[in-house]
Amino acid sequence: MNYTSNSCEETKQIAERFAKSLKKGDVICMYGDLGAGKTAFVQGLAKGLGIDELVTSPTFTIVNEYSGIMPLYHFDVYRIADCDEMYEVGYEEYVYGEGVSVIEWPQLIADILPENRYDITISKDYGKGESYRNIEIKEVGK
Repeated sequence: MNYTSNSCEETKQIAERFAKSLKKGDVICMYGDLGAGKTAFVQGLAKGLGIDELVTSPTFTIVNEYSGIMPLYHFDVYRIADCDEMYEVGYEEYVYGEGVSVIEWPQLIADILPENRYDITISKDYGKGESYRNIEIKEVGK
């Protein structure tokens, strides 16, 4: 599925609609440059999952947990040294748990990503405007 967004708000709305299709145990891997809109997308997912809390990037904490219709576990592994460090934060308990897990910068832990997941790539095209984003959602292994 491909979507285009011309604002942060549109990105959140696309994610909110996508969230309605998610179920316990789903894993979402978010790809995109810094500033592409990954966190905005996660904010929309959270809203779609009935989460009212402020959703921020867990850059320094590695994972943020939110409660809603089902739990949302938001990982930012940009500063992870290796896959072993992910196990230390309880990666498997989250990813194979009762909620939806979102992983930003998943390419850094490619060896331990679940076979079944959603890969979402957000890319910019400044030729189409400063706020333009292409959002590609792929089901992997399903």
